[in-house]
Amino acid sequence: MKISKQLLLLAAIFGSALLAFADGKPTLTLDEFFNSVSYSSVAISPDGNSVVIGTERADWDQQIFRTDLWLYRDDGKGGFQIEPMLIQLTQSGHDTGPKWSPDGRWIAFLSERKPASEKDSDSSDDEDKKDKDKDDKGEVSQIYVISPAGGEAIALTQGQEEVHTFSWSADSRTLYFATRNPWTKAQKDDYRKQWKDVVQYRTAERGDTIFALDLADALAHHAAEGTKEESEAEKESDLNPGARAIATSPLRVEDMVTSPDGSKLAFMSNATNQRQEKTEDVEIYAVDVARALSLATADATNNLAAQPHQLTHNQALEQNLRWANDNRHVFFSVEVGDVTGPYRDLQPHLYWVDSETGAVEQWSKDFIGPVERYTVAADSVLASARVGTEVSMYSVAQPGQSLRKLKGWEGTYETLSTAAHSSRIAFVYSSLQKPAEVYLAESADKLDQARPITSLNKLFTERDLPQGKPYRWKADDGTTVEGMLIYPPDKFESKNLPMFTFIHGGPADADGNHFEADWYQWAALAATNGWLVFEPNYRGSTGYGDKFLEQIVPQIVSRPGKDILEGVDALVKDGIADPDHLTVGGYSYGGYMTNWLITQTTRFKAAVTGAGAVEHIGNWGNDDTTMDDAYFLGGRPWETQQRYHDEAAIFQIDKVRTPTHIVAGADDIRVAVLEDYLLEHALYSLGIPNKLLIFPGEGHSLAKNPWHGKIKVREELKWLQKYGGVPAVN
Repeated sequence: MKISKQLLLLAAIFGSALLAFADGKPTLTLDEFFNSVSYSSVAISPDGNSVVIGTERADWDQQIFRTDLWLYRDDGKGGFQIEPMLIQLTQSGHDTGPKWSPDGRWIAFLSERKPASEKDSDSSDDEDKKDKDKDDKGEVSQIYVISPAGGEAIALTQGQEEVHTFSWSADSRTLYFATRNPWTKAQKDDYRKQWKDVVQYRTAERGDTIFALDLADALAHHAAEGTKEESEAEKESDLNPGARAIATSPLRVEDMVTSPDGSKLAFMSNATNQRQEKTEDVEIYAVDVARALSLATADATNNLAAQPHQLTHNQALEQNLRWANDNRHVFFSVEVGDVTGPYRDLQPHLYWVDSETGAVEQWSKDFIGPVERYTVAADSVLASARVGTEVSMYSVAQPGQSLRKLKGWEGTYETLSTAAHSSRIAFVYSSLQKPAEVYLAESADKLDQARPITSLNKLFTERDLPQGKPYRWKADDGTTVEGMLIYPPDKFESKNLPMFTFIHGGPADADGNHFEADWYQWAALAATNGWLVFEPNYRGSTGYGDKFLEQIVPQIVSRPGKDILEGVDALVKDGIADPDHLTVGGYSYGGYMTNWLITQTTRFKAAVTGAGAVEHIGNWGNDDTTMDDAYFLGGRPWETQQRYHDEAAIFQIDKVRTPTHIVAGADDIRVAVLEDYLLEHALYSLGIPNKLLIFPGEGHSLAKNPWHGKIKVREELKWLQKYGGVPAVN
């Protein structure tokens, strides 16, 4: 059968039109960008057939970030259902940290929801209730359980003291949890009578108690609620009925885990006020469960609780505890610090500690980058680890072995979870052009065949997302430095583009091939609005070796500042960046760097900075992580006075000519809000165009009200466009 040339031509034209229509996706809007969903937790069931997923998304009407739990199921026959079953498991908007019981019958989680028993008593206006409201400052986290088969969530703990962490027993019959040492109503009344509203800084702080709560008893107590009238003393007591105190600590208890055989608990301690001022506040401890239970009594106010055994003694901040399958070793990674000697900031590496001898050993010492996430599988450890701008999945079976890279996709793997009785693995994956979703693979060696089990960010796949690629340049000392270039849609690898240098915080962090849409990382939105976004991984960044990271010391801003400016020079020289339309910005340490850079050059037409210090003495005193400030500057303020002066933007602020937009959380103590007032006042006195936005109730992270982050980025984009000379796209 013949087809005429005219018909073929029409078909070709029609096909081209369809292709053009298919490729002609709209670009992201500000509103769409801030409706993204992030995945805070992923936990696969012991049999591998279900996954519970924690999400966070903006609730614009309630002006909160909702945190909900979702449940995915499949047929359990080695394959996936044609119609995935993803259901919303909880709907309070305040639920986090799900953990499966080892028998798979329950999912326990923390929730700040108001208990049903209190919902009808809100109108009480007696004096005790007024005092209670003063103390509460909102609801506190308590343990709830819910069946994966559905139904209502059941509260297992109560009181005004929040649950800091919890863990299941190996037989699923008991929940271990930690709270601040509880007080009775009489103890609270005595304290109020003596101290009124006076704050006793440090001296009034108290440590934690670890309790054991029998699940069956707790469920029975919940079922009996409402059948008897509670006394006022019972209502105001922080004691949990039926809970037995099994261990105490003078510090806060965090990140508690139970050994596979149920014989031991391990936990990480922290300062009671959670200010990271001393490395010795953060250590790993172990509790012998059998001995602790034998000492415990039913009377939580007169108990014989055991004292935990300290496993680590170092100058590092441990995190992410997991038991090894041998029931003897406890895995952990390190946020900052060094387990081997005097304090120094290294990349997060993987370690384990022997719970009997206290010996610590590092895994895969030869790996150049940080181990960002890990999970313990049946015969190996699986880790997501960074090299440069990529975060891939790796496997390792023994401490002395090298990490083996698994076959997968380019991009970023994170939030890993393995099943106790299945080879399946669940994880979150994203890349620049793939929004974050949760995936399920049949095994770690089949990562590239994993299928998404969520599609809550589907909208982003229907938008024309920016493309990007790594960019490298030589620093003045010959060191190769790398960063990311994120291009405006339809302008990939174009030349002479207006450029926004967007500096990551940390400084121990890195930008790369991943997707994120929030107030802190909004490169995709900046690119959509016409900017070539340059994300430099300057000296001090992770993914390039510990030596590269340590070269920020003691030149906390001047050395990375040179790296960044030399990157800008290289991009201009290569014809990629338009020298007449250069802007700069960042938050936290990215704000430090922005504040410094505008004192070093007048080439930036606009700057947007947030939560960044302009001097180091006051910041050392107000910061809740003073140990790393002193480390970066080579000592405390009276020990290295000149360096505190030389590395501070405030003493060179008269050189600034760049219009600067400033933001800060009103309650920030990581970088005290006073630093932002100081910067604003200095610029105002010099007549430099500036604007300061203060977000009430927010700390260092703008995590309270989603409108704050949205307004922040909206105004920063306007500022860049106004002074950077690029017309608005959206």
